[in-house]
Amino acid sequence: MPEYKTAGAACADCYARLVRPFITIPNKATTLINLGFAIELPEGYEAVIRPRSGLSKMGIVVATGTIDADFRGEVKACITNNTGGDFDIKNLERICQMKIQKAERFEFEAVDELSETERGENGFGSTGNS
Repeated sequence: MPEYKTAGAACADCYARLVRPFITIPNKATTLINLGFAIELPEGYEAVIRPRSGLSKMGIVVATGTIDADFRGEVKACITNNTGGDFDIKNLERICQMKIQKAERFEFEAVDELSETERGENGFGSTGNS
C-alpha cells in the first residue's frame, strides 16, 4: 500500500510491485511499472502520480499522471530512463509518490477576448529565473 513516510509528507510513497526481483529499463526507454493497488476515490477528487526527487536527480523521469475518480484498474507509474545506461528497478522499491486532492470542475465558455493583466501573453520563463 502507499504510505506517508513522515508526519508532514504531502504525498504517499508508492512501490514497484513486480513479478520478478527486478526489471531493467534500457537508456531512453519508457515503461509502465505496476504499483500493486487500485483505488476508489470519491467523486470530486483525483490522485496524482509524481516523481520522487531521489530518482529524478539520477535521471529517472516519472511522468505526472492523474487517476480519475471513475478509474478502477491497477495504478501504474510511467517511467523513462535518462541515466545514460540501463537502470534496474527492484521489486518493492519506492519509485514514485501519490497526492490525493480535490479536482474542481469548471464550465468552459468560448469568448472573443480575455481581460488584461500585467503579464499578458508572456509565458515559459517570462517571470525570470530567480
